[in-house]
Amino acid sequence: MPHPSLGRRALLQAAIAAPAAGTLIGAAPAQAATGGGRFDRGNPRFTIGVLPDTQYLFDEDRSDPAPVRQTFRFLAGERESRNIAFMTHLGDVTEHGTEEELGLASDAFKSLDGRLSYSVLAGNHDVNSGTDDQRGDTAYLKAFGPSRYARMSTFRGASPDGYNSYHVLDAGGRKWLVLALDWRISDMGLQWAQGVIDANRTLPAILTTHDLAWAGDDGVAALSQYGQRLWDGLIKRNDQIFLTLNGHYWPPGRTVLKNDAGHDVHVHIANYQDRYYGGAGMIRLYAFDLVRNVIDVETLSPWLLARDPDERTPLEAEHLELTGPVDRFSIEIDFDERFAGFAPRPTPPSRPAKAVMPKGTVAYWRFDAEGLAAAGTDGGIVPAGAVARDLTGGGNDLTMELLHASAPETLRWSAEHHEGQPAHASLRFDGGKNPDRGAVLRSAANAPINAMKFESGYTIEAFVKLPEPFEGEHAWMGILSWEGRSGDAGKSSGWSPDEPTCSLNLSPERFLQYVVYPTDRDADPTSWSHALPVGRWLHVAVVNDARRTVVYVDGSRIARNPSQPSKGISTLGRPFAIGGTQFALAYGQGYYGWIGDVRIVGRALKPREFLTPFA
Repeated sequence: MPHPSLGRRALLQAAIAAPAAGTLIGAAPAQAATGGGRFDRGNPRFTIGVLPDTQYLFDEDRSDPAPVRQTFRFLAGERESRNIAFMTHLGDVTEHGTEEELGLASDAFKSLDGRLSYSVLAGNHDVNSGTDDQRGDTAYLKAFGPSRYARMSTFRGASPDGYNSYHVLDAGGRKWLVLALDWRISDMGLQWAQGVIDANRTLPAILTTHDLAWAGDDGVAALSQYGQRLWDGLIKRNDQIFLTLNGHYWPPGRTVLKNDAGHDVHVHIANYQDRYYGGAGMIRLYAFDLVRNVIDVETLSPWLLARDPDERTPLEAEHLELTGPVDRFSIEIDFDERFAGFAPRPTPPSRPAKAVMPKGTVAYWRFDAEGLAAAGTDGGIVPAGAVARDLTGGGNDLTMELLHASAPETLRWSAEHHEGQPAHASLRFDGGKNPDRGAVLRSAANAPINAMKFESGYTIEAFVKLPEPFEGEHAWMGILSWEGRSGDAGKSSGWSPDEPTCSLNLSPERFLQYVVYPTDRDADPTSWSHALPVGRWLHVAVVNDARRTVVYVDGSRIARNPSQPSKGISTLGRPFAIGGTQFALAYGQGYYGWIGDVRIVGRALKPREFLTPFA
């Protein structure tokens, strides 16, 4: 229907200048669909296909189901590569809702049966447009009623009248509710829909219907008269509904509305029946990425894409893909935050030190009450002289010292932590330059860690977080290090004998720098990471297998790990420190940000053995 109305450092700088849903009426046994490729339920990236008005392709003797059939072949064929979870049709399947048109459409949909779950809802062209979902039996209901979905693993039920249904998708490691509502839902239908939501209170919901919003040529959507009723009666009062999809009107459009909880609801219109060949079976793909917190949307015609490029007409070439701002776009959603009101993400419980000290652990420091006697309230000052115990009992306790004339508040205790960190606590360092300030935790003069050479390999791990905004001058701040001059270890790298023999630092560009002087050669193999993000907890691991060193960030191996051999660390019997790096036996500025658990193991660990395991 139409619209209604850069030394080593200098060189670097230069180089860079829920529970399962309850069954309601019409529920079917859960049976997995077969064929169409393997779908990975645990993959944080998955896709939902959205097919709007196909009515001009199922229009009496003018019908041509070929574009729709090709769209279904595409969805089934791409199911594994795109991890397609589901498809929803937005109504107006046919032009006149006749038995012949609906029979032809039903036959086309059979190619998806057993291969991909889907929902279909009635549009005004599929039923008598003057009726609501209490209209009784129709040719549409015979073709696309509840029995159509009975063998789909996603199907959970339908309203008593059969015109409204719901599915539960198991995708991205969680469950999602999809409501497919009639073009005109009655008060009884609204009560049913509310009951479905009430019975599935922890599930984020996508509402699909035929008529909800329309848009002008600028692509900005607004609620239709009927859409306002649906908004007021169902959508705005249910925080679970975060995305609505409708067809009916053209041109396509979108907007963001605020619900009663003050949260965003993304309202999208997709309809291409006014385009070449009745929309040419255009499919809208919603690619969810729960790691990047984004939904990437694209619109394409598999039917036209499948044609020989040399034989495509200008109109066909023009409609292969639609790339305008309402057809190809991304929406940012912090899924955990958006769903926190009804489905808060469970925080992994704290794990005791004894549970995370594998064979070969030589030191483990954490800053909760188990590891730091001075642990207190969030934001509380950690006093000079406070001791962070080495929980291995190996005698590598660390004592806090303020650098230069730093104020006591330079180091505070924090309840912040990486969600996979064993201890639910950290230290907040406020180091910086101009003037130099900071705080360090140093081992005692006779601590075993000071002289360990690690010639059989080692793994050093730390949880870190950089503040957002990242303010002030913090170039080359140290995260952890062994004190001493490389020159005193008899090392000559060609840069400076005043550099310590081992340190983990941050460059001006927020690149991690891990530099080590091994025991078996005159060299300083150095690893560099990408620019670290701010405002986000990270796990950093340095792994050496007595042959070479590899640095990981969040379980991922970074690119710039040196290939040159590296065995052990040329320690000099001087203290190990967290929160700073010496140069010429003196500290400049200290670390700026949070540091959580730090662990050192005297062997190379695999990512799955890290403090927070990575598969």
